[in-house]
Amino acid sequence: MEKITEEQLKNLQEVVGAINNLQAQIGGIELQKHQLLHQASDLQVKLSGIKKELENEYGSVSVNLQDGTISKEDDKD
Repeated sequence: MEKITEEQLKNLQEVVGAINNLQAQIGGIELQKHQLLHQASDLQVKLSGIKKELENEYGSVSVNLQDGTISKEDDKD
């Protein structure tokens, strides 16, 4: 039975191993991405709740995120 050389085999194994390693890393990154997307979605839901609370208390307003001042939506300059 004919075989490739030891050097060829080693080279082949290294390349295939490197590809497998990269695929595993990509899988890990995709999992992190999935988790981050869920966190972003949860924060969007939380933000919507805060906006609703503020609207119930102050009406339709804009809030300055630097100092907390509010201005009515119809007071646009």
